[in-house]
Amino acid sequence: MSGQTRSPVGLLKMLVVPIVLAALAACTNTLDTRVSRFNNLPPPSGQTIAVVADDPSLAGGIEFGQYARLVEDRLAQVGYRPVASPQGADLVARLDYGVDKGRERVRSTPGFRDPFWGPWYGYGPRWGYRGFRGPWGYGWQDPWFDSDIESYTVYTSGVELKIDRANGGPRLFEGKAEAVSTSNRLQYLVPNLVEALFTGFPGNSGETVRITVAPEKTAPARR
Repeated sequence: MSGQTRSPVGLLKMLVVPIVLAALAACTNTLDTRVSRFNNLPPPSGQTIAVVADDPSLAGGIEFGQYARLVEDRLAQVGYRPVASPQGADLVARLDYGVDKGRERVRSTPGFRDPFWGPWYGYGPRWGYRGFRGPWGYGWQDPWFDSDIESYTVYTSGVELKIDRANGGPRLFEGKAEAVSTSNRLQYLVPNLVEALFTGFPGNSGETVRITVAPEKTAPARR
């Protein structure tokens, strides 16, 4: 370092870059989720409810059954009585979920901004094969400095739940939980999205909230 001097900008970057990296690591450690709910549900009083696949291709699958049980457990906790078949049930809950194929992003923007949540435009997924196809209009903003460039893949995932009376009539509930993350593992994403969807269930009709859920557990590195 002898004989070299650094400009104030260079010194500032030396100080700020570690802070940016730490903040980025903290943000990517959790799954930040947008939850939107519309409801006209009567107060739960032990009504029977059956959870079925909204997408017929998922019906009867082992994977769907696992996620349906998560929803049944949540519904039981708030006062409903899950049953196996919609035949004779008071209510029917239609469940769907998915994750898109991902898209490449490049960190090259000066300054630091939240890497997962910027302005949020145009609510609503476009449904396709195995669920969701992005992009969904999240105002994605990437942190980095000057010529430092790094590419990475992000995925948009979601869970949707609709509740109707089994004998017909106006819909009682529509809810969506959506997230952008660097994980595409449904085994991690769906349980956390369900957790977010049922936080404060059924919620204030028409309100969209941001809910942060637990980080993904990863296996310790082998030495």
